[in-house]
Amino acid sequence: MNLVCVDCGQEIPLEDFKYQCSCGGLLEVSHDFSNIDADYLKSVFHERLSERMSKQASGVWRYKELIYPGLPDEYIVTKYEGNTGLYTSEPIREHLGIRQLYFKAQSENPSGSFKDNGMTVAVSHGRSLGYKRFSCTSTGNTSSSLAMYASMADCGSYVFVPDKNISMNKVLQTLAYGAEVIRFEGTYDNGIKFLEQYSEELGLYICNSINPFRIEGQKSIIYEIAQTLKWELPDWIIIPGGALSNVSALGKGLEDLKRIGLINKIPRVALIQAEGASPFHRMMDQGLEEMTPEPHPVTKASALNIGNPPSWKKARRVLQTSSGITCSVSDTEIIAAKKLIDRSGIGCEPASAATLAGLKKLMAEGTIDAEESVLCILTGNLLKDTDILREMHTLKDSAELTVERVSRCMGVESAIE
Repeated sequence: MNLVCVDCGQEIPLEDFKYQCSCGGLLEVSHDFSNIDADYLKSVFHERLSERMSKQASGVWRYKELIYPGLPDEYIVTKYEGNTGLYTSEPIREHLGIRQLYFKAQSENPSGSFKDNGMTVAVSHGRSLGYKRFSCTSTGNTSSSLAMYASMADCGSYVFVPDKNISMNKVLQTLAYGAEVIRFEGTYDNGIKFLEQYSEELGLYICNSINPFRIEGQKSIIYEIAQTLKWELPDWIIIPGGALSNVSALGKGLEDLKRIGLINKIPRVALIQAEGASPFHRMMDQGLEEMTPEPHPVTKASALNIGNPPSWKKARRVLQTSSGITCSVSDTEIIAAKKLIDRSGIGCEPASAATLAGLKKLMAEGTIDAEESVLCILTGNLLKDTDILREMHTLKDSAELTVERVSRCMGVESAIE
């Protein structure tokens, strides 16, 4: 294993760990899979499904050979993350008129979001380097995940949170896990710049998506999907995009699976952004070479409220290698999709629902055909943003409890004469 710059290709030894190359490009972990036997791995991964209490019971560390094979187990911090449900919903499938539709509920992770898949690896790597203080800037999910793992490792967590357009549920969860929350004027992007400039001086290990080990952990999501579906992936995978770390990890995982021979083809990837925070979609849609940041991103899907996603170059490469596309959807479309997912019994936060909203739009445009199979990745839990739930739902006034009243609520006639 070593680190490789996604821009200039420079190779950096792991022992010289850093977040960015001297050219300014982001780094990623490079593996040598030349001596790996695909059939052997399949059998090993299958055997580990029976684990319950070991570190290999994790839906991330089950795939340690493909993520961080050289990390001593003593440094691993795990809460048996991953192992999330893969669901179908016949009412939603019929509503769209599509042949096959899956939902991967990363919302079922220990802290309630997909960030746990990457955070377990980032914090474990930081511990192996001797760090005791972990940090991130976040609109919510990253911060709560970091705080949880840092507490489990008996380490400190320092979270930088913008003062606008965030979910207070996520901030409260972060505080509950014991993090020091530092609110600041500005956006997510201002927080990232601060950490890039001062983390070394402050002795902080950064756990944002600029950290290549965060991406290594997150790619386990596609490993788990592939194993659940017996190594036959659907035609399309749809994923929401804020900082673009998730699509970057998805693409890296797909490349791994294809290179090793665990899958025969790479599915097409559709990346969905909210209209009020869609600088990457605009770049791709217009065929531009550089992304122009959105200085004032605004969307009710707070996890997508990022105007200058740091992983945009990695994300572009994923879409190029997977014949992928981008799409943007309105907040109205997101909320309508969220209602469908919530009422299916699966549930999700608004950012997750962007996937279903995007699927509906792409089908209407004819980009995705009704005879194709699709998997939507749901990134965050239903209760991550209760402000949106309050906007969507209201309780009726209380009144005397009678059979007649309950019958009216049920839409049936009372059985009592």
